[in-house]
Parts: sequence; structure tokens; C-alpha cells
Amino acid sequence: MKKIVLFASGSGSNAENIIQYFKDSESVEIAAVISNKPDAKVLERAANHQVPSFVFLKDDFSTDKVLNKIQEIQPDLIVLAGFLLKFPSNIVELYPNKIINIHPALLPKYGGKGMYGMNVHKAILENSETETGISIHYVDEHYDNGDMIFQQKVSITDCKTPEAIAQKVHELEHEHFPKVIERLLRQS
Repeated sequence: MKKIVLFASGSGSNAENIIQYFKDSESVEIAAVISNKPDAKVLERAANHQVPSFVFLKDDFSTDKVLNKIQEIQPDLIVLAGFLLKFPSNIVELYPNKIINIHPALLPKYGGKGMYGMNVHKAILENSETETGISIHYVDEHYDNGDMIFQQKVSITDCKTPEAIAQKVHELEHEHFPKVIERLLRQS
């Protein structure tokens, strides 16, 4: 049985989509949802699917508290699904090519510190881009910098608001993220 740990900071629609995708799998288990926000909706979503959750404070990331929890679970893959903190190097070093992130733009454009969620979509709209998409990449010590695993584009010529762009990007995320995770687990 392959184990996935999901890290999320917000509403958790991607995390829930991944949980649902693997719900009846005989070879993949969502072992835990880990969040740095005690009031994050993702925790409610995890509970609704009987997935254990763990909450930590931002300061705990620089201690071994989160690392110890990860090591206790022994995941085959750590998936960042709307997780906003930079992953500490001690965890990245222990799990090379085992931590992946999804970004709501076509990296390297619109990546880096502060570029998440609506911030990304607003910047894309302000720059009159005609397309955007998603990027799934390995996590390293820098924001949105690791080796690329998968990208998918979508036209946004009909989008007049950041919310309209977000809707198209969410559709891509929900369609492709679980499939990429499944492929990576098969290859490991």
C-alpha cells in the first residue's frame, strides 16, 4: 500500500479531490492531511472522509515536530495541495523527489514568494496573458523552483476577471493532479 500525506493551508478543494480519487483504491492510502492553519476548511473536508489530520504552528516547521510526524507515517509521496509555507530544507533533503507541489500558473512565470491563489490570477489578468495553466513540480528549498513534472495550458482569452481565470485553473487542477500523483506512485 502506497501512502500519501497531503499538506494544505486553505479550503482544501484539491486535497478533497485527491482523497475522493483514491477513495476506493486498493493500492493507495491518504494517510493524513497536515495543515498549518487550525481553522482551515481542509481539516473539515479530511474529517468528512475519515482521513486523519494533524495541525502544526508555523514555528513548529523549524523544529522536528512536523518531520517526526512525517517519519511516523512513512509516506511514499508528500503532496502540497494549496500549502503556502516554504518547505524546510531538512525535510526536502530527507525526501528527494518525494515532495510535489501544484502551482496555478505556467512556471517559471508567476512563481515565487507571494505568488499563490488570486495573487497569481490577478497578475496574469493585469499582464493581459492569453493563456495560463498549472504546473506540478518537485519541491526544493526555493518557492516554485523544483524540477517540472507536468504542465497543462488553457486559453483565457474569454476571461475578464481573476475569478474566471481561477475557475479554469481549478478545473485543470482537479482533472490532472490526481492522475499525475497516481503515475508517480506507479513509478516509485
